[in-house]
Amino acid sequence: MLTRAELAAAAELTIPDVIGPKLTVLFSGINPGLYSAATGHHFARPGNRFWPALHQSGFTDRQLSPGEQHLLPALGLGITNIVARASAKADELTAAELRAGGQRLAGLAVRLRPQWLAILGVTAYRTAFGQPHAVIGPQAEPLGDTRVWVLPNPSGLNAHWSAAGLAEAFMQLRVAAI
Repeated sequence: MLTRAELAAAAELTIPDVIGPKLTVLFSGINPGLYSAATGHHFARPGNRFWPALHQSGFTDRQLSPGEQHLLPALGLGITNIVARASAKADELTAAELRAGGQRLAGLAVRLRPQWLAILGVTAYRTAFGQPHAVIGPQAEPLGDTRVWVLPNPSGLNAHWSAAGLAEAFMQLRVAAI
């Protein structure tokens, strides 16, 4: 476990994207948490349900650890964030940061051309892409050739979604992507 000082030192850090050619799904978190920034691994905080949901939905044949994120591109999967800078909570981000991040993410999707861009958090998606009425699931507007799917935020703080419900939402995307 990291100390408070180590977490505080991670504020404003960034984590490199996990990307590769010919991605089937590029997952986008809202922004890195302090724990993730301190470790350099996406969705690294204990209690984050991204890695279990990825496995339980059938995207991976076993549950990967955050330190194994480098294995994802070989599986046609990648990870990025709407906003690159780390913060203790996503609600510390401004609407302007989210909108700018949405523009950056749209450019990344056009450049990489994954089949799907999966945004992990409907509230952040609404702000970043100017879609105030968006709901979980596939979105009508693609980004270039890339289709967009909004998934629930896998943070352990998101009590609205059970682990089973989260895995089911991920599985719906997996089925659409194959």
